[in-house]
Amino acid sequence: MVAVEISPLLPQHAAEVLAIYQAGMDEGNATFETLAPDWAGFDAARLAEHRFVAEDAGRVLGWAALSAVSARLVYAGVADVSIYVHAEAQGKGIGRALLGALIDSSEQAGLWTLQAGIFPENIASIRLHQAAGFRLVGVRERIGRHDLDGQARWRDVALLERRSSAVGQPPKTPEVAAPMSIGFR
Repeated sequence: MVAVEISPLLPQHAAEVLAIYQAGMDEGNATFETLAPDWAGFDAARLAEHRFVAEDAGRVLGWAALSAVSARLVYAGVADVSIYVHAEAQGKGIGRALLGALIDSSEQAGLWTLQAGIFPENIASIRLHQAAGFRLVGVRERIGRHDLDGQARWRDVALLERRSSAVGQPPKTPEVAAPMSIGFR
């Protein structure tokens, strides 16, 4: 594992973060997207309090962020995970550190579900998520057409999720005084 500093993803990281994002797109097994957005688009699509970079000597080696899955209030505690690591830094524990930071920040904020859609061919990403407590919910077959290198092809997406340990716990009940005995005459 490389010793890296995990810190909040800030506007000054934009150029390196967007370059890593584009490289992941160009590789072909990271996302259906084919062109990284500008900083304003990237910034608007991700939750500000749940964005991190991994840096070594001031160089960004990877980034991770959560995005809301819906504007509906009932899904306020559900977020989508994105993690991208520079090709030269993959396999060195950086993804694990970034995912750990996302999990910690989501738990502190009271989010109850993190989800990730991953191409089944991206075995390293699936294993990373499973090691962090994500479970495979299912595979959405031929869910989207991926245009890569001028070739469009149908792609499957594995859906993984991690539920907060607080989900399913009984609600806390207030302390109640011992019952009083009341006598009737």
